[in-house]
Amino acid sequence: MKARRKTVKPIGLKDITIVDDAKMRKAITAAALGNAMEWFDFGVYGFVAYVLGKVFFPSADPSVQMIAALATFSVPFLIRPLGGLFFGAMGDRYGRQKVLAATIVIMSLSTFAIGLIPSYASIGLWAPILLLLAKMAQGFSVGGEYTGASIFVAEYAPDRKRGFLGSWLDFGSIAGFVLGAGVVVAISTMLGDERFQAWGWRLPFFLALPLGLLGLYLRHALEETPAFQQHVEKLEHGDREGLASGPQVSFKEVATRHWRSLITCVGVVVATNVTYYMLLTYMPSYLSHNLHYSESRGVLIIIAIMVGMLFVQPFIGRLSDRFGRRPFIICGSVGLFFLAIPAFMLITSGDMARIFGGLLILAVMLNFFIGVMASTLPAMFPTHIRYSALASAFNISVLIAGLTPTVAAWLVESTQELYMPAYYLMVVSIIGLITGITMKETANKPLRGAAPTASDLEEAKELLQEHHDTIEHKVEALDAEIARLQAKREELVQQHPRID
Repeated sequence: MKARRKTVKPIGLKDITIVDDAKMRKAITAAALGNAMEWFDFGVYGFVAYVLGKVFFPSADPSVQMIAALATFSVPFLIRPLGGLFFGAMGDRYGRQKVLAATIVIMSLSTFAIGLIPSYASIGLWAPILLLLAKMAQGFSVGGEYTGASIFVAEYAPDRKRGFLGSWLDFGSIAGFVLGAGVVVAISTMLGDERFQAWGWRLPFFLALPLGLLGLYLRHALEETPAFQQHVEKLEHGDREGLASGPQVSFKEVATRHWRSLITCVGVVVATNVTYYMLLTYMPSYLSHNLHYSESRGVLIIIAIMVGMLFVQPFIGRLSDRFGRRPFIICGSVGLFFLAIPAFMLITSGDMARIFGGLLILAVMLNFFIGVMASTLPAMFPTHIRYSALASAFNISVLIAGLTPTVAAWLVESTQELYMPAYYLMVVSIIGLITGITMKETANKPLRGAAPTASDLEEAKELLQEHHDTIEHKVEALDAEIARLQAKREELVQQHPRID
């Protein structure tokens, strides 16, 4: 009995998704705002870590206070994988939009709650415990935030603009950091150090609530992504039971079938986020505690660096649509390996201009990574498992990267070697380089399991022609291989006396 051949429907112009510009802009704005909310808290926490150490760990010496405050920043990363597993499964089953609305609510409320926690002097040990619980709630919600937002943008973006549009997600991250740092500087300047340390540090955390409400309003009004809608339509036509129960793919199966994608994801995220946390979370404390600059001066330098990064970010994303994602990951890794020590030589020089130059070197290397990360990661997995697989891999990786501020502070204090952060970055750059060399290029290609996506009808026609040209090249290559094998067969047949 002959096996029945599967009929494959040819792809036509109507199968290419044309994205409405207004919906696309709204989706990017809502996703970037939620990401800004996440990093607003990280920025505020990093820039007031020295105050939080005094408020919640007053009996320790200054070095231990700072390490303890940064450790409280790092501990929630232990919770992120759980949040990633939970929200990833929900995102693949019920849609991206619903999950993103839920994560921003939890994130804004937990950030707001930090500002309400009494000091250690008021309630004793309960103060650091409540701080830790609030940070753990943040970690749980953030476990589904960045991956969901990057998937949301990637599934809305046209194939030829995914790098540029995805770069605005981390533009939101940096903007959130700048806003958080700017708020800290403004409030501390207006109140003075004494009043800021007494109660003024709470005010930046209170801003999380109105920002969260704005983000919730924008996300609640969004439609589901075209790629997920196509996935649901396929289930409606071919698998109603699957539609009701959602994807039944275990992480073991994902790890078995998509292990290359998982390893690539881990490499990209570790290289990117270690550099991110080293520069934007640890460096303010490094400048003030280890190099003895005033908190306000260190913060102003980092703010200036981040403002510059805002302008570079979309530029890197646009270039990646033209030249690919891999070159930027490779160049960022190579640059980080060779320039980390020179950068820290400048940072520890004592000259303000040189300090700025050293931080600028690290910032440019970071831009190479974050300019392409949001467009690279979602393209690694097919639609039906994209959220759960990416959230799992991403948050396990961030668990490693999130220890960066604590480990860097401990290494510097224990060795009294100011170049320890540079050595740390060099080791991480090797991971990034190996990842960049071995990963597959995803620029200008449809997402796995999704139809091509275009900005307009003209671009859709071009994409269809490129798709057909690709098929023709593959068929020609197969024909050539068949001809080669046929010739080889004839040669072997002639060598055997009993085969005709």
